[in-house]
Amino acid sequence: MAVKIRLQRFGTKKRPFYRLVAADSRNKRDGRYLEIIGTYNPLTDPATVKIDAEKAQKWLNEGAQTTDTVKNLFVQAGITTKRNK
Repeated sequence: MAVKIRLQRFGTKKRPFYRLVAADSRNKRDGRYLEIIGTYNPLTDPATVKIDAEKAQKWLNEGAQTTDTVKNLFVQAGITTKRNK
């Protein structure tokens, strides 16, 4: 199973709110997920990002891939996307 850490969209039209989730890459964007890792609200100034670093690192160590946006959020939060052994 190929696991991706990606954004899951919530909110209404033109008012997005996102969850960072670990999900099987074959599932739909807003479909079933394995675990919630954090949240991202781009509407606040500055954007609010809350990430559970332990959960994120656990999934990265298990081989999960991140999307480009999630990788940028991890860099802003100070989470390395490299595997720790």
